[in-house]
Amino acid sequence: MAEKQSGPQDEAAAGGSASAQRLWERDSELHSAEQAVDKLCREFAAGGTKIGELLLFAGPAGMGKTTMLEQVRRIAGARKDSTVLFARGSERQKREPFRVLRQLLLPVLGGLGQEERNEVFGNWYNIVAPAVGLAPPSDEVERLDPQGVHDGLDFVITQLAPRRAPLVVVIDDLHVADQESLAWLSSFAVRARELPVLLVFAYRHEFDEEARPFVQQIEERAERRHELMPLNPLSIAEIVHSEFADADDAFCRQVWAVTAGAPFDTVALLREVRDQKLEPIEENSPRLRDLAAAARGQGRDYWLDKLGPTVIQFAWAAALLGTEISEELAAAICTQGPAQAAQSVRELRRLRVLTSQPNGKLEFVHPLIATSIYQSIPAATRTGMHGIAASAIEDRGGSLLSAFRHLLETHPGEGDDNMVRKLRRAAAENLAIGAPTPPAAVWSAPWPSRRTSTTAPRCCTNSAAPPCSPTPRRPPTSCAARSTSRTASARTCGSRRCSGSPR
Repeated sequence: MAEKQSGPQDEAAAGGSASAQRLWERDSELHSAEQAVDKLCREFAAGGTKIGELLLFAGPAGMGKTTMLEQVRRIAGARKDSTVLFARGSERQKREPFRVLRQLLLPVLGGLGQEERNEVFGNWYNIVAPAVGLAPPSDEVERLDPQGVHDGLDFVITQLAPRRAPLVVVIDDLHVADQESLAWLSSFAVRARELPVLLVFAYRHEFDEEARPFVQQIEERAERRHELMPLNPLSIAEIVHSEFADADDAFCRQVWAVTAGAPFDTVALLREVRDQKLEPIEENSPRLRDLAAAARGQGRDYWLDKLGPTVIQFAWAAALLGTEISEELAAAICTQGPAQAAQSVRELRRLRVLTSQPNGKLEFVHPLIATSIYQSIPAATRTGMHGIAASAIEDRGGSLLSAFRHLLETHPGEGDDNMVRKLRRAAAENLAIGAPTPPAAVWSAPWPSRRTSTTAPRCCTNSAAPPCSPTPRRPPTSCAARSTSRTASARTCGSRRCSGSPR
């Protein structure tokens, strides 16, 4: 998402309350972010070009990382002529190759005029455009070299950054970014120092094993790194008193005890206290633990009671989609008409579940809310809704790259040739845009009518190895010739070995 002189539309992690709009015990982190943005803009105005920095915010769930990134976006968006690009990882979209990079780059690259596009892409258009969603994968391409796609992305961003500088790239929930985006970002963190770019990432320490080498590279290259810690009892007491001026001290201490100082849990608990019309006195302190557990667990009964049977269906559909939620698509999944869907969105915004973004898409106020609502969907209902989502995406012209993750969550009947063909085509599209390997579940889907080898291609078998050298190679003189290459010979690149076409 590209933002020009603009910040987020809503106080995303704040939940709209006055207590959460302030960043408690985050003065040093906020000052660091302000310094980083100020340095980028000041040095760029002075003619500097090699001024890139990397700013990291890490910590457990609920520590305020999302709120901190919103502040970064607000600070950067308020600066004249700055450009802010934003993306967010998603647990349910983690298997979509280049998903985070698409969310990050497609708005700005899609807005280029033809002349500027030619300059930014050079000879790399046929290779990079399918990866970032500007063009569909070519039917003539069996696979692209993943390193070639990385090199092309390096070239495109190197050309784009000076044209949109000073450029602030903000990514939330990096720990659930797709592997292809994470691998490129880890290598680009080096090149960013040579550009007028500030990279700002937030994540939990919950990376998959194969992702850890990339994270280590990112952390080693960070000029500014902050670990967000729980709030102390005094700060929690101030938050409580900002909501309930007459709250007892014992009540405040119990709020801190049951939330362990997590800002998100504290705000959620106080919302429950208000909804339950619970008086904030010492006598009611024993009830806080149960209320905190309910607010933290937020199961199906919790959301059904809070949202009602109609609105919760739209919320479930939105949770299936993950990030950058289309209201029309979510309405199709839960079979709501335009008027009812609009009413559901208004109610979810009022209850601080969904928020609108500058590009017109919907987002969950906080990733933890999205996860909670998704987990509240009954298993059978969830399977059926994934099937409807896959069909709705295809019916609206979406690619199998967007639909296949929903297909993988369904239970096709025996002999469902159409389902298998879609999964196999999705695997082919993965390879055609330069993803090292499709998900194992795609390759293991057998043909019902005839048995064939289901061995996945042996590309980049050492998945935990760091990416190849980030220095771009000379772009190919003929992208089409490179793209349609079907060589079966193995290619060695550092510690990775990439083979030819899958059998």
